[in-house]
Amino acid sequence: MTKDIVLGLGNNIDYEIEWDSAIFENLVHEFGIEYSEIHPVGEVQTQRDLIISILSYMKEGKGGECFVRSSQIIEDFSKAFRKKITLGGTSVRAAIAMSKIGYSSALHLVTMNDDVRRLLPPDCEYICSAPEENSYPHLIIQFTQNHTIRVQDKIIRPKQANRIIYDNDLDNILMRLDPRLSQLLLNAKVFLISGFNAMQDQSLLEDRLEKLLISMKNLPKDALVFYEDACFYNKNFSRIVRDKLLGHIQIFSLNEDEFEGYIGRKINLLDPLEVLQSLEVLCKLIPVPKIVLHTQYWALAYGRDADSLKKALKGGITMGGTRYRFGDDFTRQNYFEMEKSAPQKEGAQFSDRINAMKQGEICCLPCVEVNDKNVTTIGLGDAFVGGFLPALVH
Repeated sequence: MTKDIVLGLGNNIDYEIEWDSAIFENLVHEFGIEYSEIHPVGEVQTQRDLIISILSYMKEGKGGECFVRSSQIIEDFSKAFRKKITLGGTSVRAAIAMSKIGYSSALHLVTMNDDVRRLLPPDCEYICSAPEENSYPHLIIQFTQNHTIRVQDKIIRPKQANRIIYDNDLDNILMRLDPRLSQLLLNAKVFLISGFNAMQDQSLLEDRLEKLLISMKNLPKDALVFYEDACFYNKNFSRIVRDKLLGHIQIFSLNEDEFEGYIGRKINLLDPLEVLQSLEVLCKLIPVPKIVLHTQYWALAYGRDADSLKKALKGGITMGGTRYRFGDDFTRQNYFEMEKSAPQKEGAQFSDRINAMKQGEICCLPCVEVNDKNVTTIGLGDAFVGGFLPALVH
């Protein structure tokens, strides 16, 4: 295999629900859920827990990822809605996105089945660590400000569009690494690491990290290692992964929810001083050459010679905006149309101000303006990665 972009480590099948407020309100009524019960849920143990969890996220307008005790809960809930089966996982969604504009990649997979084979881009090469074929679907809930829900005499109206992911995925919990990964990395110019967030056993996690580092010894000396963060079920595992990999990562990338998780509070993403101060705190937690932060308003690179990532940021923003507007079926033409679109006004004002505050250390670009009502909120970070990485290589 000779691909210069290698993407790892996990993948999965997604059930993307076609949202129907009437059906969901019927479920709220059927399970006798009261407004006072709407609160964050840790592990989802029943379908009733699942409904309360969805309401909680919608109430806050936040996205997230939650563990479900049994995949049967996902199967039972999804039967009430129309759904689309798609591929999930940052690496796979990034591969699909970059394939649309003519860039191929090589993938390390952990799950294989007919849907994976059917939906992978034909120009992708891949290896898979799964000893047998399985399917552990992830439930994807997408909502916008228009998706209002009545609970008793109260109306829940999301503050912004977002997505929630629910899963119980043994292949990603085990995160087996294929020994052939070492060979896959021999000619890599960029290596994406993502996918440890579902793991639940510390000794197993440490074993996987050791094996990953052994494989990474085959990377060319000038290869870039790009780490895309995620919502970890066990927050302590996030620290373990960082401690083990930070010395090998050139770019650490995350979204606004993950950013706020590290800082421990809500951040005004349109206040340059507050964002800059929070970035300085983040850099002490995550001492890497460059941090990339992508949000609904803008995306930035922070670190020495941040301007070197300007084209990559533009590619990521364009790809994320294209997926946001056109969904799974966007075309190459849609991408290049978005590339020429006007910037979001608030994001542009923010970018100008923060760039002036830390010249040379910050490169911030605004997101593109999208006024469509029916938008896609799942996979935007993955699409950002799919637009960002080719610009690092080409």
